[in-house]
Amino acid sequence: MHIGFHTDAFNSAVFSFEKALQWAQRNGVKRIEPGVIDGVSWIHGLGYFPHVSLAEDPVRLRDKMASYGVSFSQIDAAYPLSGRDGPYLGLPYVLKSIPWAKLAGSPCVATTDGLHRPEGLSDREAMASMRRSYEIIVEAAEAYGITITIEIHGYFTTQPDMLEEMLAFVDSSSFGLNFDTGNSFIAGHDPVAMLERFLPRVKHVHLKDVSASLAEAARGKDTGIGISHAAIGDGVNADNIVQVLKMLRDARWQGTLSLECEGQGGPLIEKSLAWVRAQLQELGIDAD
Repeated sequence: MHIGFHTDAFNSAVFSFEKALQWAQRNGVKRIEPGVIDGVSWIHGLGYFPHVSLAEDPVRLRDKMASYGVSFSQIDAAYPLSGRDGPYLGLPYVLKSIPWAKLAGSPCVATTDGLHRPEGLSDREAMASMRRSYEIIVEAAEAYGITITIEIHGYFTTQPDMLEEMLAFVDSSSFGLNFDTGNSFIAGHDPVAMLERFLPRVKHVHLKDVSASLAEAARGKDTGIGISHAAIGDGVNADNIVQVLKMLRDARWQGTLSLECEGQGGPLIEKSLAWVRAQLQELGIDAD
């Protein structure tokens, strides 16, 4: 397995992407997962945003990352595909991300649905729309040798039966699940039971804990967490994360465990990293 992290950890610290690379190098983390934006913005251009633009040269960025000893585990192109604007905003965005990911050396591109039931569409209408989008997306991904993941994050993906239907939209080894321990928990599910159901389809994993106060306020009411303010291991989801790691080990799963938490400029994500490394060592899991 590989250890990585999502650059969301440094949103509030207004890191640049290169500063996130420096943090990865200092802490011996070799995989990184940023969000991608289509175009540019002042906050990105001035270096206050730890994600990357599809306007950047992917080959030069790949080479810069290599100089830090870091590569992509996944890029996050998760504009919701379930809403009325999914086919004309989300679909082109994901399609543009796929060839960029190939040149940048990212094996996976993450996608998802919206947090809430889409306004103006029935569930069946939204599912039919997403099916058409994913058919196009996966066809493109296969051509470029990229894996498309669906992240557990929204109204449809946090309903196991709906998620199973989504994963059956296309029969392809280039299509699978980004399993998220925090979002599955906050939606009211048992992450261990949910992973057991979907383990054969898992391509990438987000490790995310949940504070006791957030769980009390939001569990079973929300579908996803924008960013967790609990260090991994400090929250009420820690025992579930340990069980998830055991299941991945026993299945001989190979992929990236991407840490997700509010980094606080370093200390909180470093605490998360230390806890995850300790658990992996205790469980006899080789990870770099």
